[in-house]
Amino acid sequence: MSNFFTPKRMILLAVMILAGIILGRLAVRAVLNLMLGGTLFGGNFL
Repeated sequence: MSNFFTPKRMILLAVMILAGIILGRLAVRAVLNLMLGGTLFGGNFL
């Protein structure tokens, strides 16, 4: 079990957690924008 938490694996885990948080926040914003009829970029950019 002591071989499980190698530095390389810890860095990989941290990157995956950060990516998950960022993607999660984007998904929440996308859903809220769809419900409110807005766009992801704060305005009508078309």
